[in-house]
Amino acid sequence: MHSERSETHVDATELDRARLAAIVDSSFDPIISKDLDGTVRTWNRAAEQLFGYSANEMIGAPIFKLIPPHLEEEERAILARVSRGDRISAFETVRQLKNRTYVAISLTVSPIRNAAGNIVGASAIARDITAIKDRERRIRILLREVNHRVKNQYSIILSMIRQTAQGNYDSPTFERHITQRIMALSASHDLIVSADWEGATMADLVAIQLKPFGRAEALMFVGPAIMLTPTAVENLGMALHELALNSARHGVLSGKPGKIEISWQVEVPDNVPSFRVCWDEQTLGQFPSSGELRSGFGSVVLRRVAPQALNSVAEVVYEKSRFLWSLHGQLGGFTLKGNPLAD
Repeated sequence: MHSERSETHVDATELDRARLAAIVDSSFDPIISKDLDGTVRTWNRAAEQLFGYSANEMIGAPIFKLIPPHLEEEERAILARVSRGDRISAFETVRQLKNRTYVAISLTVSPIRNAAGNIVGASAIARDITAIKDRERRIRILLREVNHRVKNQYSIILSMIRQTAQGNYDSPTFERHITQRIMALSASHDLIVSADWEGATMADLVAIQLKPFGRAEALMFVGPAIMLTPTAVENLGMALHELALNSARHGVLSGKPGKIEISWQVEVPDNVPSFRVCWDEQTLGQFPSSGELRSGFGSVVLRRVAPQALNSVAEVVYEKSRFLWSLHGQLGGFTLKGNPLAD
């Protein structure tokens, strides 16, 4: 009778051990046990997958194979605390993979006791937090970018107010012009945000800036699929808006017959990649003389702000029934993303 109870107890204990071993082996997190001197005793499949070492390579080997040289004292301190019975709650650290690269992990360490209650080793559960750290890094970068963009937009809006005020408009006209310009700036900003602050395509920028003015049948967009950085989006967006405003007052977008072609292209003269964007407006009506458009915020944006911001040169040509604005600079000055030369 006593023998049967003993056998039943042994069977139950073995079953519990088998269950525990199965749980450990099937865990998605690396689970490692080691002696108090750091010798590895168990090594599950998740540990193999994360660290690159097989169980055969690690069992019986020192845990210090995973410890970067500058963190060896950290591991010794962990083993010392565990030997005193401390349980170390999750903390972030770094471990070295078999290929000698580092991985960020969250580590929890607990004492292992024998049947007599004596501490004989440590159990460590690691969790790969590389993706979490990458997200945190991207968030920090985005927050810095947001802070920079907000300050930049404050400066732009203040400039809009100062330059527009020099036009001696009445209050309703002044308010309308400021509102239109801020809304155009906001539209460019929305494009940047929707692409996680990476920028926007030239085609999307042209479309969103011209949409409020209508007359789609008179517009033609021509150019390769290219990506602009946030700085280029902001400044070209302002330039396009001012060009559209000028047309809405004096040209095709005011209802006069004609057409507007907006084109952009990458060129390689003398093996120096460069970028050109053009607004070519032709009408059967008549444009005002260049003297009438020489001052004001729009002229400042087209002749100075956009060219300086993009390290480029602007050209403005007035003819009786044609208005041409072009911006040209080296490709690096425009800070395009991607490889437009491949298009």
